[in-house]
Amino acid sequence: MGGSFMQYRIRQVAFHVKDARKAAAAHSAAFGSGPFLVIDHVPLNLARYRGQPGVFDHTSAYGQWGDVMVELVQVHSSEPSVFSDLYPDGRTGFHHIALVVDDLAKAMKDFEAQGFAEGFYGEAASGINFAMMDAVEQHGHFIELYASEPRLLEFYERIRMESLQFDGTDPVRNY
Repeated sequence: MGGSFMQYRIRQVAFHVKDARKAAAAHSAAFGSGPFLVIDHVPLNLARYRGQPGVFDHTSAYGQWGDVMVELVQVHSSEPSVFSDLYPDGRTGFHHIALVVDDLAKAMKDFEAQGFAEGFYGEAASGINFAMMDAVEQHGHFIELYASEPRLLEFYERIRMESLQFDGTDPVRNY
């Protein structure tokens, strides 16, 4: 089972939070991370939860914390999701790691073959596609897979570059 992870670098750690902006300000104050860029109600062209059409209305704050990106996810919709799967009582906490893969469909099949079912699949309006594979039983969290494509890599680079000039002021910004 280690082979499914060994070839990938963890690019992001993500947390389920009640308020993305407040959590970003608190994370920045506590750890020096940031600045956090916030996308309100991330537009999705497709949302599939456990193989069925789904709803995933969320706001995310993205910031850099050392060598890894931090995503703070605030879920607005009350429909079942991979976030309510892990936190059915509405609590907050660590939710997933994110990996960038060369071929999203192939990686999803590889992860499924190793016992990590597709919990969620989404296509963002930006053209970035992603999947959350259910590793809760094995590892206590989900694993998000992103296709390695220019828009995603540019986004990650923008977050990293902004962090290099971050002096702690204005830690929460609109994207």
